Amino acid sequence: MIYLKQNVDDYNNDFRAMIQAFIPREKIVLTREGTRLTFQAELEETQVALSLWEDGKKLEEEIARCHYRDKKTARNPIKAAAYYILSRYCNKTLPWGSMTGVRPTKFATARLEQGWKEEDIIREYQEQYLTTRQKGEICYRVARREQELLHPFRFTEEYCLYIGIPFCLSRCLYCSFTAYPIEKYKEQVEGYLQALFHEMKYVSEAYRNKRLVSVYIGGGTPTALSAEQLARLLDYMYQVFDTRYMKELTIEAGRPDSVSREKFLAMKERSVTRISINPQTMNDKTLQFIGRNHTAGMTVDAFHLARDCGMDNINMDIIAGLPKEDIHDIRQTLNIIRELKPESLTVHSLAIKRAAELNIQMQQYQDSITGSTNEMLMLADAYAAELGMEPYYLYRQKNIPGNLENVGYARPGAECLYNVLIMEEKMDIIAVGAGTATKLTFPAENRIERVENVKNVEEYMLRVDEMIARKQAGFSEKSLG
Repeated sequence: MIYLKQNVDDYNNDFRAMIQAFIPREKIVLTREGTRLTFQAELEETQVALSLWEDGKKLEEEIARCHYRDKKTARNPIKAAAYYILSRYCNKTLPWGSMTGVRPTKFATARLEQGWKEEDIIREYQEQYLTTRQKGEICYRVARREQELLHPFRFTEEYCLYIGIPFCLSRCLYCSFTAYPIEKYKEQVEGYLQALFHEMKYVSEAYRNKRLVSVYIGGGTPTALSAEQLARLLDYMYQVFDTRYMKELTIEAGRPDSVSREKFLAMKERSVTRISINPQTMNDKTLQFIGRNHTAGMTVDAFHLARDCGMDNINMDIIAGLPKEDIHDIRQTLNIIRELKPESLTVHSLAIKRAAELNIQMQQYQDSITGSTNEMLMLADAYAAELGMEPYYLYRQKNIPGNLENVGYARPGAECLYNVLIMEEKMDIIAVGAGTATKLTFPAENRIERVENVKNVEEYMLRVDEMIARKQAGFSEKSLG
């Protein structure tokens, strides 16, 4: 445990994020009892003194000369001081330096809008946030591409739809999503679909005066449904929603052991524009260890089957930093993907989420997580470039060791617009189904409101009218016409 001692708690979240980036999995507490290490912050009007103590002995100290009440100018120097202390103590640096938060590209986007040049933006990342040059470069590339992709949209007049299918074939070691084993819940699927259709019908009516521009069907694994059920879901979507302005329709077909020719043909016949076939890794031993009941060969077969059925925009997801994997393992995965030539590649850093089995039994598995995840990310960036792909969205999430990132790459024209729109939070994202969360935007107030559905499948079916009522309450603040 680490004692966080502060005379003012204005920067509490920043200090916590920085400590956890350097010393992951250590509990941060606000009392000294039972702790060995103390991170101390003394905030005064003209300076902020940070220090690190161990067993009552001061080990490190940094002074940030700033007025802490002026967060706009003080936050970065204070975070940098915390970074320097922890970097010396842990004898390591972080690729993202002192930069915290989900969207590190925001700075590049703001500077592009101000007319800054590429080199000046990259230099600012290095000097102000202490990042490596590579992180500054990728933020610039993503921000530039996002601007191009977002330019045609009229955010207040349009919306996206997310449809959640919370069933999967098995639960992966790292998974924390709402996902129920299809074999156990197969008798519940029909009831779930009926509840889902009920909620979809309400949303289609409430948003009839806005243009639906993107639909994303995720999970779980949507292709855990039968071909007939999948076809019925898509047919109902077309029946109740006005899809004249829809630019894309994505379905996650993530598990190669969940797909078939009939399912791919059902999707192709109903104008699905983009699918994901997600190996996560092309190493059979790792697949077995993380609980995915398929082989790398099955992933390759599923990819070729999708191509044979006419699917011409295929994404593949991989995870950097999986247990038992190092740089050689991810190179093997990337070599196979290079041969397949998908249109896009999504590279996730392993996030050890609280609800995942990997976290619950972390003591058992932590020694098996090896290799430099950042080195793996940089290798994936090089392979993506070989495939003619550019990064187009990037985000971070809690519980990624080292504060590392997830990056989406795509060939020009093959990007998933939904991924960009949900990150930018400028357009309403209406989500239906168990375990989903709607995001409502209020640009005049610079405000985002979330409306969440219950996670449990049985509860969702029983309480779907309550889920609709929650949306009604949220929508009442919006001008829907």
